Amino acid sequence: METLKVGDISIYWLNGGVTHMDGGAMFGVVPKPLWSKKYAVNDLNQIELRTDPLFFEWEGKKVLIESGIGKGKLNDKQKRNYGVHEESDLEASLETLGLKPDDIDVVLMTHMHFDHACGLTKYEGDKLVPVFPNATIYTSQVEWDEMRNPNVRSRNTYWKENWESIQSQVETFEGEKEVLPGITMVHTGGHSDGHSIILLEHNGEKFIHMADIMPTHAHKNPLWVLAYDDYPMTSIDAKYKWINQAIEGEYWFLFYHDAVYRGIKWNTDGEIVDHVLREK
Repeated sequence: METLKVGDISIYWLNGGVTHMDGGAMFGVVPKPLWSKKYAVNDLNQIELRTDPLFFEWEGKKVLIESGIGKGKLNDKQKRNYGVHEESDLEASLETLGLKPDDIDVVLMTHMHFDHACGLTKYEGDKLVPVFPNATIYTSQVEWDEMRNPNVRSRNTYWKENWESIQSQVETFEGEKEVLPGITMVHTGGHSDGHSIILLEHNGEKFIHMADIMPTHAHKNPLWVLAYDDYPMTSIDAKYKWINQAIEGEYWFLFYHDAVYRGIKWNTDGEIVDHVLREK
């Protein structure tokens, strides 16, 4: 299990499963000869995208960022279409830390697309129940509203199976919210109308999780946005703002999807000055 330890904060990447999505869709209008130099692509034109939640302890609370692809939530057609070769095994990951899902206090959801939210619920028999029954689940009000009432485009990724049984656990916000001292969720829009990023600051150490407006290190260029983005110009504006601010502020960039890096720190010349590689 990869770990980033900075000061007295340790961030662990749990096994949340994997998807393989079309590379062209993941890089939008960027030509393949350009993006394929920065991120590996297979013979089906798919790129590997992990769905690995981040776990850490903060102010006495046990916190997750995102929830993974889930287990037993996808049918064979969905697994094929989304390139899911491995489902979540969060229980085993947590067990290595001496924990179980019941111990999680807070789950931070940048957005509620299926590849982030399937891990919030599980089947017990033919009934769906919460995976983290004692956790408060945070997401933006805009995201929560669309999750429950998707439009003709977004209904393919917002599934009732991922929200109906956790309704009582969800707490929403507008604009931005300091969830715990030093942890702030900021509504950016872009990838989805309700998409948010997460900022962490503790004892002078700073981290940023930009979620799906910057899903991998190869998406660092602000203009390299996804064809999946509902509002690409909003993504671009948010990337210009937050990438520049984070690099100038010497933040760690934390990733949920990146199959190469778990975390990266860049300097103002664009050079990688520190990193955590994913162990394959």
